[in-house]
Amino acid sequence: MLAAGCVLWRRSDLSGELEICLVHRPRYDDWSHPKGKLKHGESALDGARREVLEETGHHCAPGAPLPTVRYAVNGRPKEVAYWAAEATGGAFVPNAEVDRVSWLSPAAARTRLTRPHDRDVLDALLAGLPSA
Repeated sequence: MLAAGCVLWRRSDLSGELEICLVHRPRYDDWSHPKGKLKHGESALDGARREVLEETGHHCAPGAPLPTVRYAVNGRPKEVAYWAAEATGGAFVPNAEVDRVSWLSPAAARTRLTRPHDRDVLDALLAGLPSA
């Protein structure tokens, strides 16, 4: 299964500090980066942008590609392509797939992420952002 997503980030209006957006999926009761399955014929980057908008309500400006994550879901291989993406505006509205989003410091985001491979992608973002 092919999927794509982004590590969505912004600078705080008040402090200028880096904030990372995580989504909570009630179906899995987990915290992760916005991501999802690609639609037939959809490019990974287009899918990543769409998933960010659907799950967070935010538009984004994708930047550098981040490591692709590979793992098994119910015994079937899944591959998720990620990009660093700066939030460019929008507002979250809870939905059936994502009931909460949190904008967190990198350290808090790292702690809240449910899966270790999501921490690896966050670390790759932080390594590539100036003065992260």
